[in-house]
Amino acid sequence: MHATMQFAAWLFGHGSELEVWQMAARAVAVFFITLALIRASGRRSFGQHSAFDACITVLLGAVLGRAVVGASPFWSTMAAGAALVLVHRAVALGSSRWPRFEDLVNGHEIVLLNNGHLDEDAMHQALVSRRNLEEAIRQQLGDASLSDVARATLERDGQLTVLRRQPRA
Repeated sequence: MHATMQFAAWLFGHGSELEVWQMAARAVAVFFITLALIRASGRRSFGQHSAFDACITVLLGAVLGRAVVGASPFWSTMAAGAALVLVHRAVALGSSRWPRFEDLVNGHEIVLLNNGHLDEDAMHQALVSRRNLEEAIRQQLGDASLSDVARATLERDGQLTVLRRQPRA
């Protein structure tokens, strides 16, 4: 066996029976590989905060964590992480090119309140209570009521956007 391979085997170990330094070495290696994979995934994986983008974050953590503790073979696990990143990039690319595909992946915004009129069906569909909406209004507009709101929208990322009505001239 080549000296480099022997050193790697000593440093990273095999299986789940790992020494302390082997698990630490794996953790450091997985950290840098994960950083590279996230950079390859693109900025949107942390910038957009959509369910689609959260998937890559959660899945990478779950899959790559197995390599740290030796629950799965190290390089096979890294390959699985790389495959997830490639799928994420492909879906993100498709979403950026085809609006219908983007709606399928990320959903669409839901108008909950329009010109002071609450849409109960939209509220039910979005699983947003009146108290949730009132809280968002207070946070974004201060001391305002539903009648002061021009539009309240549940965005695709789960945020509530509230716009104040313009005063009548």
